[in-house]
Amino acid sequence: MSRFKNEVLHLQSHVTTLRMGTAGLFIVATGLGAGWWSAPHDLTIHVPPDLRSGSTRKWWEVPPESVYAFTFYIFQQLNRWPSDGEEDYTRNLQSLAAYLTPECKAFFQQDYEQRRQSGELRKRTRGIYEIPGRGYGDDPVTRVKTVSDSDWLVTLDINADEYHGAEQIKRALVRYPIRVVRLDIDPELNPFGLALDCYEGTPQRIVTPATQGTAARKTERSLGDSL
Repeated sequence: MSRFKNEVLHLQSHVTTLRMGTAGLFIVATGLGAGWWSAPHDLTIHVPPDLRSGSTRKWWEVPPESVYAFTFYIFQQLNRWPSDGEEDYTRNLQSLAAYLTPECKAFFQQDYEQRRQSGELRKRTRGIYEIPGRGYGDDPVTRVKTVSDSDWLVTLDINADEYHGAEQIKRALVRYPIRVVRLDIDPELNPFGLALDCYEGTPQRIVTPATQGTAARKTERSLGDSL
């Protein structure tokens, strides 16, 4: 009789152990779930575009390559007028507002008004691209100057083409010194956490032997246009 009683006690003890284990697993699962729920849903990591070699960086650091890529991408989109500059330019300012500091947006808004009043936008299309041989990979030291952990000076050498209908009315080679700042205030609208802070100085025309020869043969029709 005692043998059966001991077996019953053993089974009861085993059941109690299983219940305690189940409760412990429930507590651990609850803790893991709470940790997962409170963890950041998004974490921006800036990885250099050139992945041929490894890179170890602190997650909050922004490498110069990423700063340059961001600057060129936003600046190119801002200056892309696919159908009509009078409509496209102001639409770009609205859609890219999260990538511009308030002062920079006001600057470009004023630029838009001046161009519109002088007739430099209506029915014009525009596109810009890097001058071959003058990108980041050709001279990284000159292209991005790190002022601080949250402030950079980016130099873009750009070829800007403008058309009125099918006729090209402008081709300008220009060097733009652009200030970039950290602006990680709205990841939903600006996942890069960076913003253009407009020009550090006056954009300068780039003179090459080819452009000198062209200028000698004809007068540029848009000589009076702003850069």
